[in-house]
Amino acid sequence: MDYSFFDFLRLIGSLGLFLYGMKIMSEGLQKFAGDSLRKILTAMTTNRVTGVLTGVLITALIQSSSATTVMVVSFVNAGLLTLTQSIGVIMGANIGTTVTAWLISALGFKVDIAAFSLPLLAFGIPLLFSGKSSRKSIGEFIFGFAFLFMGLQSLKANAPDLGANPDMLAFVQNYTDMGFISIILFLFIGAILTMIVQASAATMAITLIMCANGWIDYQLGVALVLGENIGTTITANLAALTGNIQARRAALAHLVFNIFGVCWVLVLFYPFTNAVSWFVTNIMGISDPAVAVSFKLAAFHTAFNISNTFIMIWFVNLIEKTVRALIKGKKEEEEEYRLRYITGGMLSTAELSILQAHKEITLFAERTGRMLGMVKELFYEKNEEAFLKTYSRIEKYESISDRMEIEIANYLTCVAEGRLSSEGKEEIRIMLRAVSEIESIADSCNNMARSIKRRNEFKSTFTDEQNHNVDQMLALTEKALYRMIEILKKTELVRDDVNPSYNIENEINNYRNQLKNHNVEDINNKKYQYQDGVYYMDIIGEAEKLGDYVLNVVQAVIEKKI
Repeated sequence: MDYSFFDFLRLIGSLGLFLYGMKIMSEGLQKFAGDSLRKILTAMTTNRVTGVLTGVLITALIQSSSATTVMVVSFVNAGLLTLTQSIGVIMGANIGTTVTAWLISALGFKVDIAAFSLPLLAFGIPLLFSGKSSRKSIGEFIFGFAFLFMGLQSLKANAPDLGANPDMLAFVQNYTDMGFISIILFLFIGAILTMIVQASAATMAITLIMCANGWIDYQLGVALVLGENIGTTITANLAALTGNIQARRAALAHLVFNIFGVCWVLVLFYPFTNAVSWFVTNIMGISDPAVAVSFKLAAFHTAFNISNTFIMIWFVNLIEKTVRALIKGKKEEEEEYRLRYITGGMLSTAELSILQAHKEITLFAERTGRMLGMVKELFYEKNEEAFLKTYSRIEKYESISDRMEIEIANYLTCVAEGRLSSEGKEEIRIMLRAVSEIESIADSCNNMARSIKRRNEFKSTFTDEQNHNVDQMLALTEKALYRMIEILKKTELVRDDVNPSYNIENEINNYRNQLKNHNVEDINNKKYQYQDGVYYMDIIGEAEKLGDYVLNVVQAVIEKKI
């Protein structure tokens, strides 16, 4: 029987249905448990053992190691996980993904789950069209689960029968009878195929079908599985390309970990595979060859990843040093002027996107804090060259602030276009307001720097009392600004956390009013020239405006957190 091009298209279509099912099943679960996944990841990664368990749990739940590792890389990019913590979670993700192979072996080869797929779709339809986001996510999961096994059933039905195709059988046998060279060859095939489809579960399903249909034997199937473990790292590494250095290191750690595992298994290949085969046949008692081979591959996949994790968990620090050496950090100045947490390719769940934006906003606020510190330096700087250098830095920071405001706002707008809860939309509205106010703080710092520069250009001098008053006002605004940054960093607030900000703002306003009245008196009493008083009050007035912007940010943040 000839295997036509149309038959080949049916096979590719079956694979497409399987991949689509896997995709929407995983995405449905991620949307349903997005915020919970974030809390689990940040709470359960205190040490390497809990990190591994977290990776196992999350990957087993969402049925996608690629989704977990991309999520982990995103968390590292957002500063929520350290590189060390991420390595433990990635190890666990490798174990958790083996659940997929067991599911496919148990349900796809022992039970005709495809027969239940259409009734499952009937249950999923009302949920899919529900107005409630959580129900819609459950509906997506049900549809994905049904499509996955419909695709698997279709893959099995449309795979060519080599017994009826002697030419194809001869072609395959040319590459399966070369001993250990065949194992290396199939390892590379597994890696490349997984890189192309970017889903190790799909490659695993293909491997199981090839073994069940007699295309390749168990050991060549194992070689494909080893290749899949290398190929699956491509997704996280691609996602990390637009991330920061720590994100790229976390993705590389996944590749290093898996390559090391493949290397030691190749050294012990035959004893290891024979031990797994003996376990399935004698301990699990599975005798049907077509079913047994699928369970052998699932058992090997689990045994390999558990063994590799058990070995490598003691060398997490060594892995970290290795990836740090392979991806060297840039100098502080080179990294200073780019968005650290928000990147074009790192969007995953809406909750994570909002979290990344919040981290970036906090960093934005810290940069304005440094700007205010530069203004204080500028005020007292007597050396002209040093003065111009500091002034140039303030101008540069102002330009960066303008860009940051636009980029963060654009990012939040993109997130808002996705599927968000009413709480998520409200949080984005608050963030947009905060970003605008923080940029205004940067404007105020720049305006104060200009006033100081004008004062120097016109050879205006302040009295000791004026210098003291400006110093006191800048100290109050700096206190308010750093209190605002503390509030931005906190995940939960109580009313007592906010009261100091109101108290400082009242101090600033009262002090400004007091200085304004004294300024008029001092000019009338000829203590200094009128123009000196103009420069003096320009600085004081701008500092008071800065305090207003700071309080606006605090008020925006407490709307959400209290």
